[in-house]
Amino acid sequence: MALNQENLPLYEKTWLKRNFQRAIDILILLLLFSLLSYRLFFSFFTLPWFLAFSCESWFTYTWIILLNAKWSPAVTKTYPNRLLHRVPELPRVDLFVTTADPVLEPPIITVNTVLSLLALDYPANKLACYVSDDGCSVFTFYGLLEASKFAKFWVPFCKKYNIQVRAPFRYFTEVTKSEDSPEFKQEWLQMKDMYDNLSQKIEDVTRNPISFQFEGEFAVFLNTEKRNHPSIVKVILENKDGLSDTLPHLIYVSREKRPKYEHNYKAGAMNVLTRVSGLMTNAPFMLNVDCDMVVNNPKIVQHALCILMDSKNGKDVAFVQCFQQFYDGIKDDPFGNQWVAGFEYIIRGMGGLQGPFYGGTNTFHRRKAIYGLYPDELQYGRKGKLAEKILIQQFGSSNEFVKSATHAMEGSDYSTNGISPSNFIEEAIRISDCGYEYGTDWGKK
Repeated sequence: MALNQENLPLYEKTWLKRNFQRAIDILILLLLFSLLSYRLFFSFFTLPWFLAFSCESWFTYTWIILLNAKWSPAVTKTYPNRLLHRVPELPRVDLFVTTADPVLEPPIITVNTVLSLLALDYPANKLACYVSDDGCSVFTFYGLLEASKFAKFWVPFCKKYNIQVRAPFRYFTEVTKSEDSPEFKQEWLQMKDMYDNLSQKIEDVTRNPISFQFEGEFAVFLNTEKRNHPSIVKVILENKDGLSDTLPHLIYVSREKRPKYEHNYKAGAMNVLTRVSGLMTNAPFMLNVDCDMVVNNPKIVQHALCILMDSKNGKDVAFVQCFQQFYDGIKDDPFGNQWVAGFEYIIRGMGGLQGPFYGGTNTFHRRKAIYGLYPDELQYGRKGKLAEKILIQQFGSSNEFVKSATHAMEGSDYSTNGISPSNFIEEAIRISDCGYEYGTDWGKK
């Protein structure tokens, strides 16, 4: 008798049996204890003995910690095809991209990350992409502006042919195959030419910054410095009609920076993105990625939601993260730069416990959890009228943002459908100011 799709789990956690690996680990631990015993029973209490005993004791201690971490490795399997049978409507998701330096992180890298997010297999009216530019670079904004034009062709192409890696610079490293249809080959060449033109335009302006014209949309960047500039919020793409088969919102955010104000690096940028997104779209879930990450699975949102929406009403899981994978690495990873051993043993082992720590990127968050709700409050939200004074202490003096935060914490609907993000630009600039967090809980809790 077949089970009802609504009763099937959205994800399953399977513990791996690595008995041989456990035996090796225990053997190494016994050898370490034997070595320490030898040092103690045949001691000379000299300086070399003390140094050797200290180092071996520390190594034994770290080995015990690692042994506990990787003792019960687990893998999580998700079933995104069951998601629509469980939930009547897919939730909104806000996408965060953070960049800080246009030299170390060239605009074309950020552009590829954004394009891979805009092309996700998810309803466009449920997505909004926010790019935080801590470098306040006109070239990053220019690259995003040009990328938004290219995205109108790139996103339909990816969805039409079910492209898996939707970052152009990675996708075009492979050539077409002989069995591909003539129509696909023709469109592939057109897309490649368009991407090459996009890359060339961005490269040209970054190589010749003196000739750049600070006019129109770019006038606000005139006389700005990386560590001394006002807040800049620009809506590049706007899904005004709320259509599911077009492009998501794309918003550029550069928070205010002043020499005498501490900006708290990426953490400060994430706080600003949380506030601006809460004001404009207020999605219950948020994904943050670094500007040099690309999505290698267009259904990653559905996979993450399987865990977030099937975890005892949110009490067990506050965030879901995807571990980094590296491309073009050296064979067998001789220098350990690709974290193969760390992921395969330590991270999987921690996944069998409570889960690994937050790695800083590639992570889906619950907005409620970020706002400070405890696990017992996540299921139904924080009921009861919240005191205005407490809300201002927590979230700041913006009435519009406090209103959206209240809806998020109470678990009530706060639909921004029909309300354009461009309507909130003035207030978004205000909550991006460097002094907004002073006297509030931002950066403290």
